[in-house]
Amino acid sequence: MHPGNLWGGRLDAIDSDRAEAEEEERRRNMTEWDRGALHSQQLSAEHQRNQLDETQQGWLLAPQDSWKKKRKKYVNLGCVSVSRTVFMWTVGSIVVLFLVVALPIIIVKSLPRHKSTPPPPDNYTLAIHKAIQFFDAQKSGKLPKKDRVSWRGDSGLKDGLPDVVGGLVGGYYDGGSNIKFHFPMAFSMTMLSWSLIEYSQKFKAINEYDHMRDVLKWGTDYLLLTFNNSATRLDHIYAQVGGGLSDSESPDDIYCWQRPEDMSYDRPVISLTTATDLGAEVASALAAASIVFNDKPTYAKKLKKGAETLWPFFRNKNRRKRYSDGQPMIQAFYNSTSMFDELMWAGAWLYYATGNQTYIQFATTPSVPQTAKAFANQPELMVPSWNNKLPGAMLLMTRYRLFLNPGFPYENMLSRYHNATGVTMCAYLKQYNVFNRTSGGLIQLNMGKPRPLEYVAHASFLASLFADYLNSTGVPGWYCGPTFISTQVLKDFAKSQIDYILGDNPLKMSYIVGFGKKFPRHVYHRGATIPNDKKRRSCREGLKYRDTKNPNPNNITGAMVGGPNKSDQFHDIRSNYNASEPTMSGNAGIVAALISLTSSGGYQIDKNTMFNSVPPLYPPAPPPPKTWKP
Repeated sequence: MHPGNLWGGRLDAIDSDRAEAEEEERRRNMTEWDRGALHSQQLSAEHQRNQLDETQQGWLLAPQDSWKKKRKKYVNLGCVSVSRTVFMWTVGSIVVLFLVVALPIIIVKSLPRHKSTPPPPDNYTLAIHKAIQFFDAQKSGKLPKKDRVSWRGDSGLKDGLPDVVGGLVGGYYDGGSNIKFHFPMAFSMTMLSWSLIEYSQKFKAINEYDHMRDVLKWGTDYLLLTFNNSATRLDHIYAQVGGGLSDSESPDDIYCWQRPEDMSYDRPVISLTTATDLGAEVASALAAASIVFNDKPTYAKKLKKGAETLWPFFRNKNRRKRYSDGQPMIQAFYNSTSMFDELMWAGAWLYYATGNQTYIQFATTPSVPQTAKAFANQPELMVPSWNNKLPGAMLLMTRYRLFLNPGFPYENMLSRYHNATGVTMCAYLKQYNVFNRTSGGLIQLNMGKPRPLEYVAHASFLASLFADYLNSTGVPGWYCGPTFISTQVLKDFAKSQIDYILGDNPLKMSYIVGFGKKFPRHVYHRGATIPNDKKRRSCREGLKYRDTKNPNPNNITGAMVGGPNKSDQFHDIRSNYNASEPTMSGNAGIVAALISLTSSGGYQIDKNTMFNSVPPLYPPAPPPPKTWKP
């Protein structure tokens, strides 16, 4: 086959011009040929042409109908032409895809939306709603128009008058009596502030954030009245309003059994010129609250100023004395046994509130924790309470090390606080046998003495919070000697203790009034025992309501009572006030513990708000050099 002929066959079979030329040449020579031979030659040539024509028709010139069937059709899309078959397949695929995928999505999107039902709140959340209401029931003074407790009214409107300028109206009654104890009240406000700072998102998630701030502000507004907050130097502080002794036979807060709204007897005010621990605790409460109210600059500034005004008063060596010394009406109820734990506590809170390094330098001065026996590893000093701030103070400064790691010159003391905190947490665990437990599982932090639940609540909060600190830094646990302990173990401890309080105990009783089906009905509480029937009862007339076996006519919702004995037994009778009386500090502890354990709002803490006022630990980077100009 000739390489130039792509279709095969001879080239002259398809060259018409050349064939015609040869034919002409033959005609010229016809006369010279024999006609018979010529005729034969013509027939042969004609036959050959016919064969070439068929070849052309077979190879090149196929029938028109056959050519039309094989020719591809194209679709002109403007900038490009595509095969009609490809085009139809593409369009078909798009239509199918639309019907299979897009159309169902459009239909689903067009249907009315139904919000998914949120998971039901856990028991901790339900209990928090109750526990916070206790503070509403304990308010003294002129109550808000929309008060949450129907059987309470205005009371104590003459407290502090006329001796105290402006009076001492407001604040909270402590427990079942109508006395206002400023020392445990201040501690309660500090603890509520701490829980608000760490778990603000949880309080918001359960719609209790504003309520908690109202509770806190009611307390801090009153604490600002307990000293001259407009002065630059102080010479006294008010420690208590009301009081009495067990053997009293004249009208007072112990001798009388009356609703606070019916009080008409004189209520003494205890004023002190030496009160190191009280001054430090009030300063701590104000400083902590200033962090909570950082969105209200004017009020936060007022709280900070009050706390800093108190600092030189309780730091004065000439005024260094426990507030309860020589005060029988204080010692009988809230006797303070130390004051250097409050100094550490106040130093940490004032530093976080103001950023002034004077306070953290004091709190990390070695002589302060040594005098407070912070590293003595004594079990009784590992129990947090209104009387012992050491575990809380050391955890508070451990926070500083974990999240900011300030280094020199604080690292040495902060690391010791961190280690001591770890030892305290180890002591709470059952396997180390530091504290006894009841057969029902309640840890005996108060060594078998009455009112165990208050101590359990505060310890559970610190344990849960320490676990959250570690989790927030990506540390899965800590060491108890050579043994590594997971943070979950600490959380489980806290849950087991709070679950006991909520009803997971041998009696299947909740020790928070109003929570669950079985809870104390004979709470030792003056306001709750006397009917709210608009009738005034005299000083001793209310005793018949105290001594009756009938349940209280008014449930003091949210009150956590003192709790069971070391045998898990609880006698629901008013005369056993150590078991059936609630307290401010106890309820502050249970609120803090509950919010740390609830799953509402997530499991994270707020790492940054506590440090809003803390200045940068290292000098800022120098500004960039000025642009060079030739």
